Amino acid sequence: MAQREDKDTYLSIVASCDDFPYDSSATAEYYKLYLPNDDQPHGYMLPDIVEQMPWTKNFTIYHDHPRSVTILDGSHGRDIASAINDAFAGLVNDCIDRKLFGSLDGRHSEPCTIVSAKYDQPVHVERFAAALFGLTQRGAHLVAYTNDAQVGMKLWIPRRSAHLYTYPGMLDTTVAGGIKSGSSPFLTIIEEAQEEASLPEMLVRQHARSRGAISHLSLTGKGFRGEQGLVVPDFIYVYDMELPFDVVPKPCDDEVGEFSCMSIEEVQATLLNGEFKPDSAAVLIDFLVRHSFIIPENEPDFVEISMRLHRRLPFRVLA
Repeated sequence: MAQREDKDTYLSIVASCDDFPYDSSATAEYYKLYLPNDDQPHGYMLPDIVEQMPWTKNFTIYHDHPRSVTILDGSHGRDIASAINDAFAGLVNDCIDRKLFGSLDGRHSEPCTIVSAKYDQPVHVERFAAALFGLTQRGAHLVAYTNDAQVGMKLWIPRRSAHLYTYPGMLDTTVAGGIKSGSSPFLTIIEEAQEEASLPEMLVRQHARSRGAISHLSLTGKGFRGEQGLVVPDFIYVYDMELPFDVVPKPCDDEVGEFSCMSIEEVQATLLNGEFKPDSAAVLIDFLVRHSFIIPENEPDFVEISMRLHRRLPFRVLA
């Protein structure tokens, strides 16, 4: 997901978040990841990653075109989902122990469901490892705002802490997080709202509203401290929440440096100046479209922006 280096258009911002080529021939160089008893691919892997990965006997690699990595059915009487989870866990553990990939940051992360998997039980992989395998990721973002007849709408915008591994110091949506295995989009918003913005569960349940989802297919790039060029299929559930004027989001954990209450004009200016985390920028452009701040009459690329915010991903989505 490349960061933009100069002021540009809303379309450029969306395109930087959705920068995997649309040409179908672009997938030829990648290894397709397959799960047992399933002829549909679940991810695109870079050749360099395949070469460095300490594969175990649970995987079969084919280097001739079409290239592929396949997890073998090692269930042996167990449920197949558990066998897949064990295969991924053993491989990721080995990678972390050997400190092989910067994307893993030398540590474990929470399990995230492989949403393209079609088994009786959930299949998951650690969140930091998902991009190494090109697996579809999912998140939930919430934009909190106030709306006053005199001063208009203002958005609560946090700045990411300077110590964060990815996109340190950049602006973000009010609340955001990856969806852990076994959780749901709304529960993710409730949990992250408390952790990141000190917003209590009752308030979120009362005021937050689901507003759909956006999707993109990106490549890791500048601002991502792990391996470059990893394929990241991603969809994001988006929520809006109009806050009472006496409610002020405040950092609770160490992931947020500070919150600012920004006018629409300020949000637009910082967006066009490339100050937002890329996927959060896309969420905010979607917000501006839905609230009629970006309309066909003031944005010549309106239709293209709308389509690029809702890309059809190349992998099955069952979540």
